[in-house]
Amino acid sequence: MENNKPGISEDWLSVGLGFLVFVLSLAALVGTDLLGWVVTTAVWVDLSKALAPASKGYAALGGIGALIATYVALLVALTAGAALMKANVKRFALGFTAVFWLSYVSWIIGSWANIAATTPAQFKTFGISWSLRLTSEAGFIVALLAGLAVGNFMPKFAAWMQEAVRPELYIKTAIVILGGFLGLTAAQQLGFASTLMFRGLAAIIEAYLIYWAVVYYVARKYFKFSREWAAPLASGISICGVSAAIATGSAIRARPIVPIMVSSLVVIFAVVELLVLPFVAHALIPNHPMVAAAWMGLAVKTDGAAVASGAITESLYLSAAAANGMKYEAGWILGTTTTVKIFIDIFIGVWAFILAYIWTTRINVREGDKARASEIWERFPKFVLGYIVTFVVILLLAVGASKEFGVKVGAAMKEANTFRVIFFVLTFFTIGVMSNFRRLWAEGIGKLAAVYVVTLFGFIIWMGLLISWIFFHGIQMPVAAS
Repeated sequence: MENNKPGISEDWLSVGLGFLVFVLSLAALVGTDLLGWVVTTAVWVDLSKALAPASKGYAALGGIGALIATYVALLVALTAGAALMKANVKRFALGFTAVFWLSYVSWIIGSWANIAATTPAQFKTFGISWSLRLTSEAGFIVALLAGLAVGNFMPKFAAWMQEAVRPELYIKTAIVILGGFLGLTAAQQLGFASTLMFRGLAAIIEAYLIYWAVVYYVARKYFKFSREWAAPLASGISICGVSAAIATGSAIRARPIVPIMVSSLVVIFAVVELLVLPFVAHALIPNHPMVAAAWMGLAVKTDGAAVASGAITESLYLSAAAANGMKYEAGWILGTTTTVKIFIDIFIGVWAFILAYIWTTRINVREGDKARASEIWERFPKFVLGYIVTFVVILLLAVGASKEFGVKVGAAMKEANTFRVIFFVLTFFTIGVMSNFRRLWAEGIGKLAAVYVVTLFGFIIWMGLLISWIFFHGIQMPVAAS
């Protein structure tokens, strides 16, 4: 008798895959390295040195061996997941093979030093005189462009790999894993002065509520977007970029094209901010490094771009201070940017829950019906719960831990985060494959970009500066010991 039961949803599968990586990484806490074979890619000038296993314990694999091992492991895990979803397993396996290799080659290209190097120290290390300064997250853009090329100019190839073109599965899995990494970073930042922590939290709450409401209003009132478009756009511009846009899209059950288009814009504009904003900050407020640090966290979207902008900002301020005979303690600017960005990231789950409740009970409810509690649970994005669990577990493990145990937690989350990066790359490539230019234009990507330009450069960046000034003005950076 044929089994007609529906397969597991992508939402639950992402939680399972994310937990699998997370739990295996925790084996490092008892001295067993189960994930050290995963491939990592460093910024490179010599391609032969670009790849390596995440752990020195697997050095014998070499970079190519680690890459092959990573492909095989993901192929097995994701193909098993495809079977649970009742997908076509053979087509998924073949399609994923193409998706993985094209995605990872894009990541390697994006890590070339003349594309990714950002700081003077990196220029010196690699012996280069110029770089596009895009950080290694340029690999996301290369993957997106590669996917766009496939989706728009090789439609038959795109259709052939379609079973494995699942950006929501990849990004949701990445977000579950990301929770643990951010939990560790948050625990490490608890060492900051309590005043700094309080001001950072207060600043992002203010910014969050103002940013989101303004973008949503502008998109609805002046650009006439529906709620389905306005909500993910508001989250993407005002919160954390790609993760927030996709979490919001899932929470309100938007069509997949909506967060995909918003995500594409987020990456492009994050690069523009990264290249410009640190220098603008140093020019406008040269004597207020902590204000500049908070500003980067509030204004620059995507984690990598925000942290990279903090690193560039720190290098500008420390260099200027040294030229004037003042030596500040390194790490405070970058740490402040990271802290503010973490607080923003934490609210992804909270905001997704709020929006899921509002959409279920107020907006997308059949006339005459009352939303049931079970309906809220059914539509609530389960991967957000996975994100919260991994975050809380690592936060509890890391806070107050001994130095030795803290190092183990850090090593475990570093390996897990390597998988997070890979899932992000898969996301961007498959986003590109799904993004047909004709359909994007028909859906109104020009108007989306217009909303982004108006709200980001006309309001959010400057409001972020004002809020940073209010909460961080007067905080002095500590001077380094002689």
